[in-house]
Amino acid sequence: MAHEERVAAKQENSEEKLDFKRILPVFVIVLVDLLGLTIIIPLLPLYAASFGLDPAMIGFLGAAYPLMQFVGAPILGRLSDKFGRKPILIISQIGTFTGFIMLGMASTAWMLFLSRFVDGISGGNIATAQAAITDTTTEKTRTQGLGLIGAAFGLGFIIGPVIAYGALALSDNDYRAPAFAAAFFSLLSILLTTFWFKETLPPEERGQNSDTTQFSFRSMLTAVTHPTVGILLILMFTQQLAFGGFEQLLSLFTLSNLGFNASGNAILFVYIGVIVVAVQGYFIGKWSQRFGDRRLVYGGLALLTVGLLLLAFTPRQPTPNYSQAALEEELYENEQEMTGKIPAPEDIAVDLPSDESKGWLGITWMLVAMVPLAIGGGILRPAINSLITKRIDHQEVGGMLGISSSFSSAANAIAPLIGGIMFQTLGPRSPFLAGGILLAVLLVIAVRAITPGREEQGERGMVRGSSH
Repeated sequence: MAHEERVAAKQENSEEKLDFKRILPVFVIVLVDLLGLTIIIPLLPLYAASFGLDPAMIGFLGAAYPLMQFVGAPILGRLSDKFGRKPILIISQIGTFTGFIMLGMASTAWMLFLSRFVDGISGGNIATAQAAITDTTTEKTRTQGLGLIGAAFGLGFIIGPVIAYGALALSDNDYRAPAFAAAFFSLLSILLTTFWFKETLPPEERGQNSDTTQFSFRSMLTAVTHPTVGILLILMFTQQLAFGGFEQLLSLFTLSNLGFNASGNAILFVYIGVIVVAVQGYFIGKWSQRFGDRRLVYGGLALLTVGLLLLAFTPRQPTPNYSQAALEEELYENEQEMTGKIPAPEDIAVDLPSDESKGWLGITWMLVAMVPLAIGGGILRPAINSLITKRIDHQEVGGMLGISSSFSSAANAIAPLIGGIMFQTLGPRSPFLAGGILLAVLLVIAVRAITPGREEQGERGMVRGSSH
């Protein structure tokens, strides 16, 4: 009897611990795949400008990737439910590799757009990676497993820009070099998936849900009305609307409020990335097991609300070493204008802080605001996705995570458009203030609408059973 109890206890402990050996291939593949994306993101606007695109067209170019990802994610997610995770990952990664090669070889503006369309619809493979994580985790370890996907994002956004600037330095600012560097990492992810990744969805579990259909807006509307996860999908969209605006507009805000140049913003983003990696790679697993995903969602919303409101009220004070003249010279410095080279910067309609009120209050306030903001942002997506997977049938996981990713991509495409208009017409603080207010309202709604589900009832039943 004692032996049986020890075996049962050992099995229970194994279910509570994440199997890193099974998760590691997915984590590395996602990280390498993301390096391609994060190498390109900081440089794409300047690359587009070298082709003569005006700011409005550059905005459309920036929206091309998330818009196509919005369409591609649920398609790839549902196909992975039907055919398995590995073949869909490989096919989508080949599309991403093709997109980067097209970007590096582009000689006209339409080729730029086509490369981002191809990369965007292939970039929906994150839903397939999330489904693979779900296949290899238990309900107790799922949040930690999905959090590692977020940690890969955080590491990618730290390492990617460093690689991009290294490629530029070695190529004398040839903007084709980062595109080909991104293609290299994309090719590496294809090889890793082909030779290292093992299929996580057995053939007997594929395509068992007859209700699973290909992507359509009707399927998204149907998902929103799902009795157990509809509110979670709405929450995913709205929280990303607030957080996506923060990500897109932060550099512009620090330029206007603190006089940060590109180097200053790079350091700030590394600071944020380190916090997100720590949260999603380590702390979220412990917090999930202690508090549960539902309470993590509440906590993430509360922290993100506080962070955005603090950010909105950051004092307008540059650091003591700030020089308005030096920043203006950096912003408006003339460079060679030729395809593939850094173009001459256009004048930007942003008021720079003066030299009269320097000090440490502005940057100190900003760094403090980033802590709850980064922790809240690091918690929310994996907690919401984990809660979704625990409240639906296993055969629906890939498709539902794909829809969740599509809602997030749609928010990422909409957020900079709305936030940019607010920034210009209502002032630099307005997008962050509006985001904080929106999240405060969402927190109230979430507390009332997201009630304990079957995953918590199961845990309570286990506790009661063990007490006897």
